[in-house]
Amino acid sequence: MEIEAMYQQLGVSRPVYEYGESVLRDLRERFEEIDRVAEYNQGKVLAAMQHNRVNATHFAATTGYGYDDAGRDNLEKVYADVFHTEAALVRPQITCGTHALTVALSANLLPGDELLSPVGAPYDTLEEVIGIRPSTCSLKEYGVTYAQADLKEDGSFDYDAIRSKINERTKLITIQRSKGYATRPSFSVQQIGELIAFCKGIKPDVKVMVDNCYGEFVEPIEPSDVGADMVVGSLIKNPGGGLAPIGGYICGTRECVERCAYRLSAPGLGQEVGANLGLMPAFYQGLFLSPTVTSGALKGAVFAANIYEKLGFACVPSASEDRHDIIQAVTLGSPEGMVAFCQGIQAAAPVDSYVTPEPWAMPGYDTDVIMAAGAFVQGSSIELSADGPIREPYAVYFQGGLTWYHAKLGILMSLQKMVEAGLVQLP
Repeated sequence: MEIEAMYQQLGVSRPVYEYGESVLRDLRERFEEIDRVAEYNQGKVLAAMQHNRVNATHFAATTGYGYDDAGRDNLEKVYADVFHTEAALVRPQITCGTHALTVALSANLLPGDELLSPVGAPYDTLEEVIGIRPSTCSLKEYGVTYAQADLKEDGSFDYDAIRSKINERTKLITIQRSKGYATRPSFSVQQIGELIAFCKGIKPDVKVMVDNCYGEFVEPIEPSDVGADMVVGSLIKNPGGGLAPIGGYICGTRECVERCAYRLSAPGLGQEVGANLGLMPAFYQGLFLSPTVTSGALKGAVFAANIYEKLGFACVPSASEDRHDIIQAVTLGSPEGMVAFCQGIQAAAPVDSYVTPEPWAMPGYDTDVIMAAGAFVQGSSIELSADGPIREPYAVYFQGGLTWYHAKLGILMSLQKMVEAGLVQLP
């Protein structure tokens, strides 16, 4: 069957399809570079699995306490090798990225300590964790204070402000790699390394945690290669490869990870407990597939930026910038634009394609959020999805796609809905 006819069957009109093809013609070199990084990272993951002698016994299910869970323990060695760290905690008992970050923060901060963000405000769901927005069991409630150095207007680090914020109580520094619900740039691993070196130059014993969500395997190196004491993320984002149904990871120094394990389970128990519940095949295979899946999501993000920037919409990153995560922010300028875009993404989904997304009050956010996510794993951000808070500048955040072709369809369908709503005119 002719490909164009298939797209038309899926809801993409000929003008939208032809516009997309005209944009794609200029992206061959960008896609080749993405493939080169994926090939390198695939080798890195494979080497870690071979080094740790992964075999069929590691896929066996455990229940109850999970004592002597060889598959779980070996997976954590694989993660430590992939991220070049002393230790790792990789568990289905970590429910999401925010949970993983909360474990890492609460395990390594004590009453009287101060947490510093040198990259501006944290992601929305961490506001209650820290206590910026009052919440039961926040770090603030337990006597941990918070300081923040905002970014400069151009999105760069304000080193003078950071220096002024570091003091004798500064125990841990948190760096959010990805933009979150902000239209600032995401940070490269090199930039993160320079920031870590600057902070440790002022206070050598300060711990640095990097929120690595959406950034894994986008570059050949990770923040743990440039001085981070902990890198933290979710398995239903990049490293789960679309197969992990739940889970999170914390990779870092042995001291930091041990404390995280005690916080996740209980003092004295740590990593000894926590059954894998039959999820080991998905965790191992998801990690194995992750570099390739991430590369498909990256191609989709690049395609989205080039599609929408040429139509006059502001994109972060821009169509020509280097990529440091899989998220593409598109400022649509109106609630109607956000709704139309997300309805197009939903219509392209393999699951719940018939559902019409509408803004609603999601837990952890202070404004209504619209989310399109017809995923095999609920809330998976490595699968095709788009979301954003209904507030100025009315930007939508697109990410994921288990394959490049699905990401392509999603972007074309988002444009189709924009065209049908009279919000954009094709050239």
